Amino acid sequence: MSVPGERPHPVPTPLTEPYWASCRAGVLSIQRCASCRRYVHFPEERCPFCGGGSLAYEAVSGRGRVVTHTTVHRPFVPGFAGLAPYTVAWVELEEQPGLRAFGGLLGHPPGAEAVGMPVEVAFTELPGFGPIPDFRPRREGER
Repeated sequence: MSVPGERPHPVPTPLTEPYWASCRAGVLSIQRCASCRRYVHFPEERCPFCGGGSLAYEAVSGRGRVVTHTTVHRPFVPGFAGLAPYTVAWVELEEQPGLRAFGGLLGHPPGAEAVGMPVEVAFTELPGFGPIPDFRPRREGER
């Protein structure tokens, strides 16, 4: 639970708890349909591609490219005020075209162009909650 004035915390549910447990282990895991083998993110009860009902979390590389991003200069949520300016990004993960994850963009100047930049997951400790996935630049060819 978040405390007023602090950065809001995610609220795990039975559907999302395996995701957060994976983050606590330092691994990015995404649901994958047992029927069509497509990855599904954000978490769903049923596969939006084939309707399958068996979606298990599987570890992914955490590598991808920035699809779009924005830099926040004036946050509207009090818990983010001390972080500004900060950049958040949609990242297309390399495991599947269209598979996107959202997170902060660390280690890159706020406001600098980042579309197409190769990134990798980096976990940030959210006080009172635990690690959350963000992304940092990676050099081409790094594994």
